[in-house]
Amino acid sequence: MTENLKFDENGLIVSVVQDARTKEVLTVAYMNKESLEKTIETGETWFFSRSRQELWHKGETSGNTQKVVALRVDCDQDALVVEVLPKGPACHKGTVSCFSEVVKEKESSIGSLDILETLKNVIKDREEKMPEGAYTTYLFTEGVDKICKKVGEEATEVVIASKNRDAEELKWEAADLIYHLLVLLQEQKLDLYEVLGVLQKRHEKH
Repeated sequence: MTENLKFDENGLIVSVVQDARTKEVLTVAYMNKESLEKTIETGETWFFSRSRQELWHKGETSGNTQKVVALRVDCDQDALVVEVLPKGPACHKGTVSCFSEVVKEKESSIGSLDILETLKNVIKDREEKMPEGAYTTYLFTEGVDKICKKVGEEATEVVIASKNRDAEELKWEAADLIYHLLVLLQEQKLDLYEVLGVLQKRHEKH
């Protein structure tokens, strides 16, 4: 892999680190040939620090390592995307991503798949802490029969909205269905990413 890469005049190649599950960009760093080879060899990210002029193993001191899932190279062979499973924050400031500060963001009704990860974590937290008054707490208290009933009800509402050609109603009912399905997956201790893994395998067969 490394023999065809185009390192710059300083022997470096830009590396975009991305969460393999959420696809969120975590950080942008640089690798030289040695750090890239160490990344491939160890299965964790290694970079080259331009300020210190030395190799550094991400998470060596903080414990916030990054397990490499995939390495992708762009069509010009001069940039990498490193897909990882992060163990803790990527940024030295303690945030999940180094790109947490919003400079400008347009108002939009268009959502992002990132909300699935956020909602999944909130539901897991609700089950662990069971805060009084929360609807999710109520569902976990009632148990699997109640949760399954809600999934069935919301699925029916989705069908009705679809048959009525009511896009606005369908949007809300689909959101309710997804939420209750995530609650059911948490109750069953089945991770959402295992479900997505099934979809990925099916996609790869076609």
